[in-house]
Amino acid sequence: MRGNPAKALDYLSRGAHLITTPGLRRFIVVPLLANVVVFILTTIALVHLFSDVLTMLMGWLPGWLEFLAWVLWAVFALALLVFYGYSFNLLTNLIAAPFYGFLAEKIETKLTGTSPPEETWAQLIPRTLGRELVKLWYFFTRGLLVLLVVMISWFIPGLNLIVLAITTLWAAWCMSVQYVDYPADNHQTPFPQLRKKLGAAPLTSYSFGGLVMLGSMIPVVNIFVMPIAVAGATVYWVEEMREENDVGRLRSDVR
Repeated sequence: MRGNPAKALDYLSRGAHLITTPGLRRFIVVPLLANVVVFILTTIALVHLFSDVLTMLMGWLPGWLEFLAWVLWAVFALALLVFYGYSFNLLTNLIAAPFYGFLAEKIETKLTGTSPPEETWAQLIPRTLGRELVKLWYFFTRGLLVLLVVMISWFIPGLNLIVLAITTLWAAWCMSVQYVDYPADNHQTPFPQLRKKLGAAPLTSYSFGGLVMLGSMIPVVNIFVMPIAVAGATVYWVEEMREENDVGRLRSDVR
């Protein structure tokens, strides 16, 4: 199987370094603020909703079962982490897509000395939002198939580990597609072609997405993972996926 998990870690590490570059701050701060607002509002809404449901539920149970409230809060906290990992990225990326497109463009310019075809905000915003909808449709339709397989496997004894592996690999693949698509879309690479490129080095792609997924499940940390993932994905794109006649010389100061 082609690819190297160590490369995925290296790309993200270099991405973390690249986002500190002067001149990129405005492409990072605005999405970060959007992420913070979404994170706070989502957390408050979910906690209030769960608290109301739990209060109603405990009102139906006898007093000796009150200890279940602590158990249910622990389960809720775990479910919230999973929710952040799977859905937080999708929602905030839809909001921040134009900014991340520009961030990927600026980082690619720093890496290679060349840039994708320049676009105005008026051109970039509808194109990036349209691409996000294409990705969401892909995630939704393929996700339903994955869910169907998981549900069938769940009722077959001995397949629990397979269910866990399927869901983990699918989540990692989604994260890889989500972020590498920013530099790919800047070059207007067709979405099916991007998936083919990612599939050519599955160990790197799945490891990259898995690391992003892990960071996305940690509250507060997930806010900063996104721009790092965009930068790391751009490094990945430049080094392994750009067409030969489109590749500028990778500058040594960002290696």
